Amino acid sequence: MAVYAIAFIAFSIDLAKRGAAAAKAADELRLAQGGGELPAAERERVGVLQAAAAAKGSVSATAGTGGTGAREASGRGSRWRSATADGASVAYGRSPALRVGVAMTVLAWLLHLTATLLRGFAAGRVPWANMYEFALTGTLIITTVFLVVLVVAKHDLRFLGTFVTGLVLVLLGVATVNFYVSVVPLPPALQSAWLVIHVFVATASVGFFALSFALSVVQLMQSRRESLVASAKAVKKSFLATLPDSTTLENLAYRVTIVGFILWTFTLMAGSIWAEAAWGRYWGWDTKEVWTFIIWVVYAGYIHARATRGWRGSRSAWLAIIGFSTVLFNFTVVNLFFKGLHAYSGL
Repeated sequence: MAVYAIAFIAFSIDLAKRGAAAAKAADELRLAQGGGELPAAERERVGVLQAAAAAKGSVSATAGTGGTGAREASGRGSRWRSATADGASVAYGRSPALRVGVAMTVLAWLLHLTATLLRGFAAGRVPWANMYEFALTGTLIITTVFLVVLVVAKHDLRFLGTFVTGLVLVLLGVATVNFYVSVVPLPPALQSAWLVIHVFVATASVGFFALSFALSVVQLMQSRRESLVASAKAVKKSFLATLPDSTTLENLAYRVTIVGFILWTFTLMAGSIWAEAAWGRYWGWDTKEVWTFIIWVVYAGYIHARATRGWRGSRSAWLAIIGFSTVLFNFTVVNLFFKGLHAYSGL
C-alpha cells in the first residue's frame, strides 16, 4: 500500500505538471503569433480547433493556427505535438513524475502479487474464498489490466494512473481494515474447480470495468471542458487540455467495457453451471445471483444503448459509471448485509 501511495502521488504530480504545460503551450502559441497573451478561453479554443483539424486529416493543423510545430522524441508516448489525431488539444511529452508513477506501480504490482501468492500458499488453495482475499486478488487484477493496457493500447493511457492507483489504494485500505480474516478451510460448496474458473474470470471482468469507469469519469470532465470552450466561456487551464478529447475517451471506454462484458457473461454462465453441481439447480434467485444478473443487464443496456440507440456522450459515460457502481454494491453491501447461499464474506 505504501508503494501504491507513492505511485499515486507521482501520478498526481504529473497531472499538475500537465496543467502547467497546458498554460505554457498556450502562452508560447500567442508569442509565436507575435502578440501578447491571449485570454484563457481563446487559448483553449485555438487548441480545440487544432485538434479538430488534425482529426479531419489536416496536413498541417499547427501551421494553420500559428502553433509552434512538433518536437519528436524517441519512444512510445514521448512525442510533443500541437495537434494530434488522438484529440489532445495541447502537446505533452515525457514527465519524470509519470515515469516514477509507472515504475512504482510496477513495483507495487510485484509486491501485491507476492502477497497474494503467499496468502494462497498459506491457505493451501486459491486466495479468493472470502471478501478480504477477493479484494486482494481483485485489486491485483485491476492493476494488471491497467499495466497490460499501457503496453498494448494505441493511445498513451498513463494519465489514468491517478485514478487506478487511487482506487486500488482505497479498496486495499478498506479490505485490510474492515475485511481481514485469518486463513480458514473452504466451505464444502466452494471445494470445486469452478472456484478457480468462475471467480478468476469475475475478477478479470471487474478489472476491465474499473478501467472503463476511470475513462468515463475523465470523459465527463473533458466533455464539460469542451462545452465551456465551445461557448466561449473562460476555462481554467488544467491537465484535461493534454488528454484525448471526450469522443476518443468514450470510444476507449466502450471497447474496454465490451471485453469486461464478455468475461462477465462467462461469469454468469459458469456460476449457473457451478450452482447446478453444488445445489442441484442452475438458478435459484439467490441475492448474489440476482445482483450478478443485474450487473449483466446494466452493462448489456449500456452496450445496446450506445450501439443501436445512439446514446453517446455523457449518457453513455453515466451508464458505465452506474454499471461499476453496481459492481461495488455487489461486492460490499450484498456481501455484508444480505444473507443467502453465497454468504462467503468470512466476517
